[in-house]
Amino acid sequence: MESSISALADVLRESENIVFFGGAGVSTASGIPDFRSSDGLYSKNIGRHFTPEEAVSHSFFVNYPEDFYEFYKENLIYPDAKPNNCHIALYELEKMGKLKAIVTQNIDGLHQAAGSSNVFELHGSVLRNYCMKCHAFYDEKYIIESEGIPVCKKCNGVIKPDVVLYEEGLDDSVISGAVSAISSADTLIIGGTSLVVYPAAGLIHYFRGRHLVLINKSRTSADNNADIVIHDSIDKVLYEAVHMM
Repeated sequence: MESSISALADVLRESENIVFFGGAGVSTASGIPDFRSSDGLYSKNIGRHFTPEEAVSHSFFVNYPEDFYEFYKENLIYPDAKPNNCHIALYELEKMGKLKAIVTQNIDGLHQAAGSSNVFELHGSVLRNYCMKCHAFYDEKYIIESEGIPVCKKCNGVIKPDVVLYEEGLDDSVISGAVSAISSADTLIIGGTSLVVYPAAGLIHYFRGRHLVLINKSRTSADNNADIVIHDSIDKVLYEAVHMM
């Protein structure tokens, strides 16, 4: 393990255009559960007439908005979560001028909280919420403090989180920016993701650079294509590698 982290530190040292592609495993050290592990959100018995996976679909939001928001506020917003060593290490790489972009499947805003500036949020953010009628903006605190279905103070319209639910498409401008960043990178670090959520996971196929690094607790479909594969916690590995540079 130590030799792999040392090899990663060498790659970071020689790289000039690093892009990080991350998933739910990036935020587990901040106390936010992932989705598909044995103790993840989708394995949770919520004792309701719907499953957690059904609860995060567009049709469920439309048909059962009160149930949606009850589940959403309890399971997808973590107002007390703080950036962990992975988020901090990525910001340090950015300050060095090496990390050019972060492409994330997470919706928690922790990369920006750590200081990172160029973040492509493929699945949106819980920090942004908009009225479906007049498009007025509301922060996550307004959603948390609302009873039942959050409604707009200006027009009484229903507020929807700026997150991509199942059955919804990704934002074209976000995809375009992510593809551009990945295509121009000399090193792509994939971390904390099982690479099973498409179309997001398919973006890594645009990488044409020199070094592909994969850091995840379990195996992924991209392991065989990576120069360095480390099966461990991304917060531990990346922080150690950055401080070995």
